Amino acid sequence: MRGYYAARRVSRWIATETRVLSLLPQPPTAWRRVALTLLLAYVAARLCVWLQTPIPWMIGPLLATSLVSVLGARTESWVPFRNAGQWVIGAALGLYFTPQVGALIVGLWWAIALGVAWALALGLGFGAWLRHHHAAHLPALSPAQLRSTTYFASAIGGASEMTLIAERHGARTDLVAAAHSLRVLMVTLMVPFALQFWCVQGIDRLPDALSAVQPEGLVWLAGLTLLGAGLMRRLGRANPWFMGALLVSMGLTLSGVVWSAIPTGLINAAQLVIGVSLGVRFTPAFVHTAPRWMASVALASVVMMVLCAAFAWVLAAVTGWHPATLVLGTSPGGIAEMAITAKVLQLGVPVVTAFQVCRLVAVLVLAEPVFRWWNARQT
Repeated sequence: MRGYYAARRVSRWIATETRVLSLLPQPPTAWRRVALTLLLAYVAARLCVWLQTPIPWMIGPLLATSLVSVLGARTESWVPFRNAGQWVIGAALGLYFTPQVGALIVGLWWAIALGVAWALALGLGFGAWLRHHHAAHLPALSPAQLRSTTYFASAIGGASEMTLIAERHGARTDLVAAAHSLRVLMVTLMVPFALQFWCVQGIDRLPDALSAVQPEGLVWLAGLTLLGAGLMRRLGRANPWFMGALLVSMGLTLSGVVWSAIPTGLINAAQLVIGVSLGVRFTPAFVHTAPRWMASVALASVVMMVLCAAFAWVLAAVTGWHPATLVLGTSPGGIAEMAITAKVLQLGVPVVTAFQVCRLVAVLVLAEPVFRWWNARQT
C-alpha cells in the first residue's frame, strides 16, 4: 500500500515538473529567439521614447515584433514574461481605486451597464455584417458554421476565450482568432495616436502614494497580488494574472491600505513584454489567412472605433466625464492595452478600468447565451 501511495506521489511530481518545464523555452535556439526578440523590443521602445510617441514601451515593441514577424523572422514571446507583465499592470492599476474614486464609480453603474449593452449590440451588428458579406466567399462553411464564426469573431471579448467558445460551436477558430488579434492591434495602435493628436493627457489626480515606492510595502503588495493571480488561475478565470492582481490591489486600496507604488521601470518592462506577446502573433501565415476576411475585419474595426467614440461623447455629455476617458473605456480593444494607455496618458484610469473589466466579464458570461438566442432566431 505504501508503494502505491509513493508511486502516486512520484507521478504527481513528474506531472508538475512536466508542466513547469513545458513553459520553458527549449534551449538553445528558443532561448536565443526570446532574448533577441526582447532586445529588438527594447531598442524599439527606446526609439519610440526618443520620438515621443504615445505609450512608447508598448507601441514600440508591438510594432517592431509584429513587423519582423510578418517578414518571416522567428520571434518568440515567453509566456511567463507575459503573465508577469499582466500581473504588474493589474497591481499598478488597482492603486488608483481610492475610496473616493470607488464611490464615484459605483454612482456610474448605469453608464457602465450601458457600455456593456452597447458592446453586445455592436458585436451582434458586426457579426451580422460579416455573415452577410462573406456568405458567398466562404463556401466551405455550412450556414451554422458561418453563423458561429462571424458571431464569435465579432464579440468584443477576450480573444482566447472567444476562440475556445467558438470551437465548441463548430466555428473556424483560425478566422475567429485572426479577427480578434487584428482588431486589438489596430485599436492599440490607432487610439493612443488619436489621443495624442487630440492633445489630451494628464487629467487624472494621482494619489500621492502612486509616486512613493516603499520596498517593504512593495514586497507585501507583490506577494498578495501574486496569491490573487494564482487563485484566479486555479479557478480557471479569464485573464487570471491581470484580474487577480487587479482585484487584490483594488481591494487593498479601497480599504485605505496603500503600501507602495510600483516602480516606473517595472511598469515599462511590463508594457514591453505585453507588446511583444501581441506582436509575435503576426506571422507570415497570419497575413495569408483569408485576405478578404482580414480586410473586412480591418474595415469593421475602424467603423467600430468611430461608433464607440461617438457613443463615448454622448456618455461624456451625460456623465460629465472627459470624453477621452470614455473613449478608452468604451473602445473595442483589449483590457490591458486600454488600461495601460489610460495609465500612461493619465486619462481616468479607474473609470477606464471599470468599464473594460465589467464589459469583459459581461461578454464572457453572456456571449454564449446571446449566441444561442440569436442563432435560434436565424434558423
